[in-house]
Amino acid sequence: MSKAKSGQAREPLFQLSRRGVISPAKAWGIRITAVLLGFVACGLIALLLIDKLQEDPSQIGRFYSDFIQGSFGKGKVWKYLKDTAMLLCISLALVPAFRMRFWNIGGEGQTLVSVLGAIAVNIYLGGKIPEWLLLILMFVGAVLSGAVWAGIPAIFRAKWGTNETLFTLMMNYVATFLVSYCLVIWVPNGSSSLSKMETGRLPGIGQTYIPIIIVVLLITVALFVYLKYTKQGYEISVVGESIRTARYIGINEKKVIIRTMIFSGALCGIAGYLIAAGLDHTITAESIGGRGFTGILVAWLGKFNPLGMILTAALVQLLNQGASQISRDFNVRGALPDVFVGIILFFVIASEFFINYEVRYRGHHTRDQERTGGVK
Repeated sequence: MSKAKSGQAREPLFQLSRRGVISPAKAWGIRITAVLLGFVACGLIALLLIDKLQEDPSQIGRFYSDFIQGSFGKGKVWKYLKDTAMLLCISLALVPAFRMRFWNIGGEGQTLVSVLGAIAVNIYLGGKIPEWLLLILMFVGAVLSGAVWAGIPAIFRAKWGTNETLFTLMMNYVATFLVSYCLVIWVPNGSSSLSKMETGRLPGIGQTYIPIIIVVLLITVALFVYLKYTKQGYEISVVGESIRTARYIGINEKKVIIRTMIFSGALCGIAGYLIAAGLDHTITAESIGGRGFTGILVAWLGKFNPLGMILTAALVQLLNQGASQISRDFNVRGALPDVFVGIILFFVIASEFFINYEVRYRGHHTRDQERTGGVK
């Protein structure tokens, strides 16, 4: 009876409670543990589903080493750094909009249209003007294309309150069809891609990818400073926290929405320019390769912090290239390698829950009350 009166009989066995301040070391410890558990889960699934591992389970060590060899094997480091830089660049372009709670799902289309803008300049002006001027005009074409493509949904959201998630998502498909239409005009034989351009190529320094990596690192630092220390960055944060507060202190939220999305589109334009002039020198409907969607995950895992996103982009690219290596070494077909990537990322995402909340056992809760004299 006394237990019933005290309420302990009805107290659940486990309780979830929000954590207070958690040290960075403990938070990173939880994340690292989640990654390790994700690898363990992948190994168990691999033992069940991959034929080579069923025949010889001792090769599980090779399975795990492939995640590293895919990025840091012989001759693969520069490719890994280049792909990480490009993924990071597109992810950074999404951050200003996300900070403003404008859910821009159109990074794929905005970057693709930017590549199209740069390539169009190259097609019509390549060989007719000096190379340095062509590169400048390609940059302008890419940045303007990305800015305009991102500005359209921003204007509709600011003026008429449309749903930016659906709008930007649909514009990805419009961008794909626009590229396909342009290829029909530019390639008379019906090919799905252009031959690689001989003009409008960024100069290399040693390894071809070094200038691209340097540019992306500079963008990362510049964006961090812009969001944290400038008036425009402050306005983005205020609009993201509360539009009512923004209006109360005199911020024109419509202007901020349009300006920020144009800025995000311009950053996508830089990514598109690097792809067109520094990497591919051509365009297809698949030139972005899904990095606009993967960038959403990178930005979220990095908590929309440009500096933190360096690590998340590196992790995601490490997993992607490791999955490709597993597909080759173990002759795995279909989507199973992508499933391994998804499992590890699921554990990483789930770790954020345990960083913000803790599971408390009934006895542990009672001991805490006794230690504090019954004061909650």
